[in-house]
Amino acid sequence: MRRVIATLLLAASPVLHYAQTNPAITSWLINTTGAKGRHYVQGNPAPIADTMLANVMLVRYSEAYSYVNCNGIPSYVIGPYPDGNPATAVGRNYLFKIPLDPQPNTGTKTAVGLGHIAVLVNGVPVYNYADARSYNNQNIWHQNAVFFERIGFDCSKGHPAPLRTGPPGMGGGSADGQYHHHQDPSAFNVAKVVMSDICDMYLADGLYVPDSTQHGPLIGFAFDGYPIYAAYGWADGTQSVRRITSSYQIRSIGERTTLPDGTVLSTSQYGPALSQYPLGAYAEDYEYLAGSGDLDEHNGRFCITPEYPGGTYAYFATIDEDGNSVYPYVIGPTYYGVVEQSNFAGTGPGAAPTRVTITEPVTRYLPGVTSVRDVENAITPTVFPNPAMDVIIVQVRQPLQADATVSMYDLRGVLVRSSRIHSGSTMCYVDVETLYAGTYIVHVETHGVVRSYPVILGE
Repeated sequence: MRRVIATLLLAASPVLHYAQTNPAITSWLINTTGAKGRHYVQGNPAPIADTMLANVMLVRYSEAYSYVNCNGIPSYVIGPYPDGNPATAVGRNYLFKIPLDPQPNTGTKTAVGLGHIAVLVNGVPVYNYADARSYNNQNIWHQNAVFFERIGFDCSKGHPAPLRTGPPGMGGGSADGQYHHHQDPSAFNVAKVVMSDICDMYLADGLYVPDSTQHGPLIGFAFDGYPIYAAYGWADGTQSVRRITSSYQIRSIGERTTLPDGTVLSTSQYGPALSQYPLGAYAEDYEYLAGSGDLDEHNGRFCITPEYPGGTYAYFATIDEDGNSVYPYVIGPTYYGVVEQSNFAGTGPGAAPTRVTITEPVTRYLPGVTSVRDVENAITPTVFPNPAMDVIIVQVRQPLQADATVSMYDLRGVLVRSSRIHSGSTMCYVDVETLYAGTYIVHVETHGVVRSYPVILGE
């Protein structure tokens, strides 16, 4: 069946709470509707509903910290993982602790290790570049997960890491897994050059859609409390938008005989030939060249953003001009700020996914209501291609804070199709294959604001 997609692109304003304006409190995608996760299984392009709550369940805050409860399950559809990954994503019952007034680390910088290093605004953990393997197990040439595990990423560029501790369903079952992203959490198929065909059968949307015309959304927080933004930001001193670039570059080497710091290796320590694995397959294929891009060695910079008009240090999820992820992807080898260590998992059998406890008075954050004017100003429709034939996809640029209803009417005003964009997601799709050719009207309603768009169905 040939699938021609009509996409409605919207932009949603973040919800503001009257009592709080700190983005580390107000930016989370809080599940207020009981939305559950969904997943695909290999060979079945129909999403399966899960029992686990999606996005963030609870946000509390003190004078110094934001406390975030979540399962690590997004509202966008996840899976399958065609590389044979034995793990299935399960709810992890995380409690993360994010500093409200992050501080730079003026001493020895904290290394960014394996496992979760940050959390997205939908409660899904972020990992670093690595897949925990090295060439010949020598701990010299470290594998780049974005290269070696690409075939195992789902449409949203995520996958679960197998877990072996705790009771079944919470990290102890043989198939239990911790879902995460190593890179920019937008779907493979929104790039100009598509690096995976997984979306062809198992369509999903990811956390957001990159947009070169506007500042990228705040997509998460590192464990030092500094925000993480999508790839597009404001140029220094202006609000003109451009892609924010990494200062890590592929080394100009013909063989893997030296390390980026100039260390000359013995023959037994050489990396694989470039004919076996191309440059970029290993972290040591990259070197940091200060000033070659916008970002520092931590993959961040000081800048003004929509949420921080007074300026902040911020990390960026870097992509190239085609929309594909660029090393070091989210955070560099070290954090910029002082890291809240309790966010990391404990060790040993039955260890909790984090070591955070709340030992101070806290207040529950309740999302406020976005104004009608904000929504009206934010919604910018684009329909393409038009006419459509089999499927209409309604997509927003940023995840919605509340569900949006999607209704399709014929010219007599008869409702012929309906769907919903779930809170924290960015899209839904409507099967129109059995409808007659002609003009239809699609209504999208969110936050009490309705927008109507004509869609033409071809023969």
